[in-house]
Amino acid sequence: MTQAFVVPTATVQQQQCVRLAARALARANLVHAYGHCSLRLDEKYFLVCAARPMGLIEPEDEGTVVCIDGELPPGVLGEVRIHQQIYRRRPQVCGVVRSMPRDVMTLSAAGITPEARHGMGSYFSPSVPFWDDVQLVRTEEQALGVAERLGDAAAVVMRGNGAVVVAESLEKAVALTWYLEDMARIELQLRCAGLASNDGILSHQQAQQRATSAGLIFERMWEYLIAGDAETSKASV
Repeated sequence: MTQAFVVPTATVQQQQCVRLAARALARANLVHAYGHCSLRLDEKYFLVCAARPMGLIEPEDEGTVVCIDGELPPGVLGEVRIHQQIYRRRPQVCGVVRSMPRDVMTLSAAGITPEARHGMGSYFSPSVPFWDDVQLVRTEEQALGVAERLGDAAAVVMRGNGAVVVAESLEKAVALTWYLEDMARIELQLRCAGLASNDGILSHQQAQQRATSAGLIFERMWEYLIAGDAETSKASV
């Protein structure tokens, strides 16, 4: 007998979290007209932000509940298939960010992903996987390819097409997206100065020691990124 699943309704707090994340990513210049983020609701469903430029999402704009194993609802962007594929394969992932950070994009156009050379890069050691296809992800096959290329990593960079970052919460995924762009900034500046070398890359052991969540690391970055938002006073960090 096929088990029936009741489509959950996102709570006020979950809707608000997705809106805060979307606008925070926009204020940090990690997205522009394009990009989206989502929050897992349970083992079968997730909530994706409204299908509009993330910085323009208003307090009354609600996200859409999407079935992980079903068709995309009307009005949901085609690339949200990437979220579906990741949530299927990574049950511990509860937040996904699809972004277009400037320096990540620059490096990716040359087929390069940033190396773990500083503290914020340690969370992506030993490497950031690369999806070597410039096309928009509009099919199940493409979305599956991106998810498989991501594997167990925290992020995958897409050739000339931004990145996808995942974490155990949407708040952490937003913070890690900021870290990934800072990692790319360091990589690009060192390369431009002729200073990049393998000697400057953290060993995996060094990275594991540095990649801590103690000391409210991610909570403080989330607080910083949502500061000044119209809904901040109502937000639970």
